[in-house]
Amino acid sequence: MTKAELIEEIARRSSLNRAQAKEAVETFVTCVTASLKSGDEVRLVGFGSFQPVARPAGVARNPRTGAQVKKNASKTVRFRIGEGLKNALN
Repeated sequence: MTKAELIEEIARRSSLNRAQAKEAVETFVTCVTASLKSGDEVRLVGFGSFQPVARPAGVARNPRTGAQVKKNASKTVRFRIGEGLKNALN
């Protein structure tokens, strides 16, 4: 499902029009991004949690040449599935 398809589905299933659904999705993404950027976890009970993770700098290998390459430290996000979503999928 793409972002546009998600907006359409939210508009269809709720009392929101398409513009309001788009604003809701964009606000949700902005809030989650800001929270993760500040280092906070985002927990949606029954759905899952997004956790910011710091990856340390290190050395990686170029698979084509085999040469070692320095890898800068970076930040990423891990998602852990919630019980409700897990049960819905199985």
